[in-house]
Amino acid sequence: MKKIGVLTGGGDCPGLNAVIRGVVKSASLKYNYEVVGFEEGFDGLVLPGKTRNLTPLNVRGILPIGGTILGTSNRANPFEYKVTIDGKSEVRDVSKDVIKKIQMMGLDALVVIGGDGSLKIAHELFKMGCPVVGVPKTIDNDIMATDVTFGFNTAVEIATEALDRLHTTAESHHRVMVVELMGRYAGWIALESGIAGGAAIILIPEIPFDISKVCQKINNRKKSGSNSTIVVVSEGAKPVGGGVSILCTSENGGSAERLGGIGNKVGADIGKCTDMEVRVTVLGHLQRGGSPCAFDRILSTRFGVAVVDLIADKRFGEMVCLKGQRIESIALSEAIKAQKRVPTEEGLVKTAESIGISFGR
Repeated sequence: MKKIGVLTGGGDCPGLNAVIRGVVKSASLKYNYEVVGFEEGFDGLVLPGKTRNLTPLNVRGILPIGGTILGTSNRANPFEYKVTIDGKSEVRDVSKDVIKKIQMMGLDALVVIGGDGSLKIAHELFKMGCPVVGVPKTIDNDIMATDVTFGFNTAVEIATEALDRLHTTAESHHRVMVVELMGRYAGWIALESGIAGGAAIILIPEIPFDISKVCQKINNRKKSGSNSTIVVVSEGAKPVGGGVSILCTSENGGSAERLGGIGNKVGADIGKCTDMEVRVTVLGHLQRGGSPCAFDRILSTRFGVAVVDLIADKRFGEMVCLKGQRIESIALSEAIKAQKRVPTEEGLVKTAESIGISFGR
């Protein structure tokens, strides 16, 4: 009987449990494999006592549940692992210890479910001889190798519902509502929810905005009889000639920069150049939590099944991906090469501009 391990790394995301369930049920029922879950992301590969056996019985009922039953961490990088020795913190490379643990446990493969950071770690472990396979996960939809990542559609639905609710209060008080959404350096969530939620202005990282043009759009709307305006701002949006707003810089062994604050900055600037009341809503982690939508449950399940098929075929160092309607795979080395950014001169941006949405350019 083969034994495979599975972990969830990076930020949480709707659909993680559905992937775990897909992996466990497919491994057990189709291939008669044993599955071991590692808790708290890559911490589970480093620290003792962070494993659990996973069976079809103990993954029952987790399909609609958000988050991850295994827990996750966006700070545990085996190649830059933070340890405390004699009361002092230092960063060490413990990747060789991880490889030894995998070998001692008799694992035939390791499934890493994560975003670009976790997949880069997976690729480095693969280069050291670890039989690893990957599943792409991020609400940001910024992994180039797959058409869509699970969690993205749920995040868009949550953001769209928030915009629907903000429309009514904005219209009641004749206000400008600025809504800051997640997405890091890609504007997919802001773009799709902004279109679906009837925003008049969408600011995304791929198009540096001119605040004077944003204000001009709001003032022109008021002159034409629109006494309220919805402005969607991606957390990675930046003004022309400026940079992104960073709440917290990254640490050794930790996650990437934590973005945020641009919504409040845009709101304050709009207040100065218009005579309208402005309110700012930062949706934050609401976009990451809760039950995954039907699309994400299905995609997660397909990914879970497909990644076990990769293991059965001994196609290590690959990641499952969605291409059109088909589940395919691609080398991890290719999957992590670049981020998928929003095209600015075609596709949804042009659709949005054709119906009068402004990107502040």
